[in-house]
Amino acid sequence: MADKAMDVYLNDHLAGAMFGSDLAEQLQEENEGTVLADVMAWLAPQIEEDRELLIDLMDRMGTSKNPVKQATTWLAEKASRPKFSGLTSGEPELGTFMALETLTLGVEGKVSLWKVLKEVADEYGPLGSMDFDDLTEKAEAQHSALERERIAAGKRALRGEVAS
Repeated sequence: MADKAMDVYLNDHLAGAMFGSDLAEQLQEENEGTVLADVMAWLAPQIEEDRELLIDLMDRMGTSKNPVKQATTWLAEKASRPKFSGLTSGEPELGTFMALETLTLGVEGKVSLWKVLKEVADEYGPLGSMDFDDLTEKAEAQHSALERERIAAGKRALRGEVAS
């Protein structure tokens, strides 16, 4: 039962990582020439690197990727683009704020992933070679950077300001 639970857990996080990687790239593209684009240029490759690390870990653990979760996540990310661009509300700043909030929550989930995997590493051979303290520290730094941008975007969106 533990192996099935681990498979489901890793597939859920893989879906989130896929969504987050695409969303970070979208934010970078839509905010070109801003501080947010610079933050996303730093962050997007790291999120993609973490996604690839998770895929490698799943391969080493013999966890197959759930095609339904992958397809559903792909569709959800594409369907979220109008909302996160502000198209559905007519408020681009609100869309950016909501996208950043979603991404911030996703990275917080990644922190949780690394922490719990560290706690069960002795029960799963492939986890033993992972430096979960380093991965957690890296994810916490990503979260801090996102949180600063999320708060700034929230202030702009909720005050009706335009980013400069």
